[in-house]
Amino acid sequence: MKQTVLKYGLYGLITGFIIFTIHLIVGINTFDYATNEVLGYVSIFLSLSFIYFGIKHYRDHVNSGVISLGKAILIGVLISILAGLGIAIADFIYTKFINPSFFSDYQKALIEQGKADEILEMTSTTAALFMLVLVTIIGFIISLISALILQRK
Repeated sequence: MKQTVLKYGLYGLITGFIIFTIHLIVGINTFDYATNEVLGYVSIFLSLSFIYFGIKHYRDHVNSGVISLGKAILIGVLISILAGLGIAIADFIYTKFINPSFFSDYQKALIEQGKADEILEMTSTTAALFMLVLVTIIGFIISLISALILQRK
């Protein structure tokens, strides 16, 4: 199980890091915040697609075509944590080093849109932790769905 989680988790981590970094560098100045948010979720779902493939690989190539619901969910959540690390690291690097004014710029945009009540005080560290938790929660949901589809006794 460890090798499957590491293999597919690293695929998710690398994919999440690369796509999220490209999105942050290219998209932030090109698109509005709403479009960037959608693109961010697309990068999350693409990196989490490795959950399904990791569970399927474990079932078919490691565990003789059998996998329980619990084991499949565990594999998926562990993969999602690794994918979340890739996205969190990219987010941290972007907001700490590439665009340190991101949070103040975002707050200004929310105020201009009349959404001052939606402002949350964030730092690069809290934003990265938020991304890790968010990706892991979404990963759990994808793990559950994948586990229900792929489980075999």
